[in-house]
Amino acid sequence: MKASDFSELIKARLTLLVLLTTAVGYYVAAPSPISYIAFFHVVFGTAAAAAGAAALNQWWERKVDALMRRTQDRPVPAGRMSPNEALIVGSTMSIFGVAYLAFACNALSAALAAVTIIIYIFAYTPLKRVSTFNTLVGTIPGALPPVIGWVAARGRIDAGAWSLFVILVLWQLPHFFAIAWMYREDYSRAGFEMISSDDETGARSASQSVLFCILLLAMSGLPGFVGVANLIYVPVAVALSAAFVAVAMRFLRLRTRASARTLFLASIIYLPLLLGALVFTKI
Repeated sequence: MKASDFSELIKARLTLLVLLTTAVGYYVAAPSPISYIAFFHVVFGTAAAAAGAAALNQWWERKVDALMRRTQDRPVPAGRMSPNEALIVGSTMSIFGVAYLAFACNALSAALAAVTIIIYIFAYTPLKRVSTFNTLVGTIPGALPPVIGWVAARGRIDAGAWSLFVILVLWQLPHFFAIAWMYREDYSRAGFEMISSDDETGARSASQSVLFCILLLAMSGLPGFVGVANLIYVPVAVALSAAFVAVAMRFLRLRTRASARTLFLASIIYLPLLLGALVFTKI
């Protein structure tokens, strides 16, 4: 198995995002001084579980991936890796990640990782071909990693953990809507039910993006009000979120592939900046 194929199978860039959000969740929840051994344990275990879930997703969707231009060169549909290999890698890494968290961190963090995998594979993945509701369901496993990090540090889910969860849920929606509209023909070819499927003008995708960016603007300051970050965080979060809203409104005004891509890129820039503000203003 080539390293490049393994990297694509586990969706290395997505797994890196999981690693980042888990790390921030742990860091802002942990008391000082930070235990960097515990920090490593939760990030490593969660990354392994996420990588396993990504491989299982590609095993499950191998036939529809072959129908889409953006995914047909993935290792399984392209024939560089057998479905059994993907299944073994995915199952092994998923089980290992959950077990590692159970032994190295705590039972609750392991349970949340297991829930993340179950929702991603058995709810979000099959729902793609059934209902546009899949996008909202898909935000749940995407928003749980910082909660896993939080729970590894504190052993419980409290207001701070929920504030991170809400931010990640709301951030994912305009991010996904931009992608879905850019690749709407591909998704339709695969039979995926997305809000962009019959949205030729982009009006629905763009208006939904604006709506959730505005909700994110309203909720992004939450960590500053629940004892996670000091109040310096709040104006920074509001400024970043207002800029995100402006980019979404540009997509609504222009409704072009270029403006959708700009929104996608803005989402990629926005999240690390917001998480960085959270880290630097940690109480």
